[in-house]
Amino acid sequence: MMGGLSLNSVPRVRRVIVAVIGGTVLLIGICLIVLPGPAFLVIPAGLTILATEFVWARRWLHKVREVVNKAKGSLRR
Repeated sequence: MMGGLSLNSVPRVRRVIVAVIGGTVLLIGICLIVLPGPAFLVIPAGLTILATEFVWARRWLHKVREVVNKAKGSLRR
């Protein structure tokens, strides 16, 4: 193998990169719950990044969207 990466390792590398970036954004969002900042925007952004590779993140993102839609509905009333 030239270059050290095989074709089979590219999806694994992508998955690790997505996990690191998405996890970092998600952790920042969780910190913003107690710190001043837009946690309600950053947490879904982190989940969206993670949802590109992980099923569990898609489920959580779906739950977050349901909560947001319920909150929107109750605010409109």
